Amino acid sequence: MSFDRLTIEVLDNVGGLPATFKVPFNPTEFTLDKKAQIGEIAIPGIDSPILQFIRGENERLTLDLFFDITLPPEDAGATGETINADPQMIYKLVKIQPETHAPPRIRVVWGKALAFKAIVESVQQKFTLFSPQGAPLRAMLTVTFREYKTLEEQLQELNLQSADHTKQRVVQRGDTLSRIAAEEYDDPRAWREIAAANNIDNPRRLVPGTVLRIPPLDVFSTETVNAQ
Repeated sequence: MSFDRLTIEVLDNVGGLPATFKVPFNPTEFTLDKKAQIGEIAIPGIDSPILQFIRGENERLTLDLFFDITLPPEDAGATGETINADPQMIYKLVKIQPETHAPPRIRVVWGKALAFKAIVESVQQKFTLFSPQGAPLRAMLTVTFREYKTLEEQLQELNLQSADHTKQRVVQRGDTLSRIAAEEYDDPRAWREIAAANNIDNPRRLVPGTVLRIPPLDVFSTETVNAQ
């Protein structure tokens, strides 16, 4: 029965690598791993630190790929595909290319299950069968692909909105209202709105550990901000 074969597309125009190659045997599973970097804000006297999202981290795809040149590729007769049975083709994906001075960008495609744009972060080769002359005949590769996205792609995908709901923020040592306004709204002149929302009479006396209410942008007094 014909079935989708895992394909690796090389997105950069580099010599020595085919534009597209298919593995001889599909993996039996794959692993996706995604993490977020979280900072801890320590406040004296409370039971647990406040958690603050700092940034996301690249998603990682891990595959175990099997190569054996003594066996015909699975289902090759039914599909009529050109199969790359050389594991060194995968190994080359982690190598620096002369044209780009970096490993090539690739896309892993497997039917409807995967469409993963990435660079190869690591390749581990384990050879388990050899010819009488010592040439490797069988190998298992553990490959980790690291997600690759341009800044433009990420901004379009995230569709980040300006602050449109009330937030809370814990004052840190050295914080000022203008600095907080710059970080929250990209406008340090909006500090008066934060002061008004928190009944702050003296903006120079912010106490570390104080929880501030950050009002949504749509309650700003544009005339007040522009007058500063």
